[in-house]
Amino acid sequence: MNRQLERALKENRAIEIIYLSGNECFSKRTILVRELKGSYIKAYCLQRKQPRIFKLDSILAVSFAGTDRKNA
Repeated sequence: MNRQLERALKENRAIEIIYLSGNECFSKRTILVRELKGSYIKAYCLQRKQPRIFKLDSILAVSFAGTDRKNA
């Protein structure tokens, strides 16, 4: 997962994440990674149209946006 996040940052590519929030709700977000910092990701959330901070431990899945998972 870290390799995909690093690649998304380097290539400025949008990624989709499945995220478990603090109140234990699942959320699917499309984000642009801006910084990887320890156990957190600073990103721009395309759904919320705002900068957000995500805990790495709460990210359950990562894929590049628009990727067909059957052929990935």
